[in-house]
Amino acid sequence: MAEKVRRVLLPAAFWLAVWWLCALLVGKELILPSPWAVCQALAKHVGEGSFWHALTGSLGRVWAGFLAGTVLGTFLAWVTVRWRWGETLLSPALRAVRTVPVVSFILMLYFALPTGQIPVAVSALMVLPVAWRSARQGMEAANPGLLELADHYRLGPWRTLRTVRLPAALPALSAGWETALGLAWKSGVAAEVLCQPKWAAGSGLQAAKATLDTAGVAAWTVAIVAISLAMEGILKICLRRWRGGVEG
Repeated sequence: MAEKVRRVLLPAAFWLAVWWLCALLVGKELILPSPWAVCQALAKHVGEGSFWHALTGSLGRVWAGFLAGTVLGTFLAWVTVRWRWGETLLSPALRAVRTVPVVSFILMLYFALPTGQIPVAVSALMVLPVAWRSARQGMEAANPGLLELADHYRLGPWRTLRTVRLPAALPALSAGWETALGLAWKSGVAAEVLCQPKWAAGSGLQAAKATLDTAGVAAWTVAIVAISLAMEGILKICLRRWRGGVEG
């Protein structure tokens, strides 16, 4: 336990010291606020109800986009693994989604969706190719003998997916979903900055930037990163329990 605490506290203390020293050397809060200034700005926001409404709104949008992207990506992975035509049709489109800049999606969706739904759609699009790739690789690694056995007993595509392919894909899914969640946060908040929906962390970032409140921008960033890390931790615990239940 002490070793784990040391691994967390020592790097944190080191980089806080580097940050503080750089802020002293720069000497301008507008360019680089000190850790103390950011803590003051964060403490001020924490006491405001609108701050928590904004974080909750962003959490809901990112989580909805993440779930939509992972579910759809896993389903499309199953389609590409099961039918050859699925790979032929879907693979180019999903690879294109992975390479298109997130700003392009935000601007295109701006004309088609309400501002509150754009971050959800953008997060889902960024998650989709990652979830698809990890699920496809995992499903392709399923034991051929078990697949033949499932086919022999005529389990059907859905039962085979649930009992053979998904358990085989769990390690790849775990790694892919953890990466996808970080992408969902980055893309979702970026969409909020541009679209500025009501009750959004991205809108708070944009408001702080508009008033040249650099410490406020940093405070919002710290809060977003903290929630993102917390969600990644929860996701890891859920995936660990899922894998334990399947393997047990």
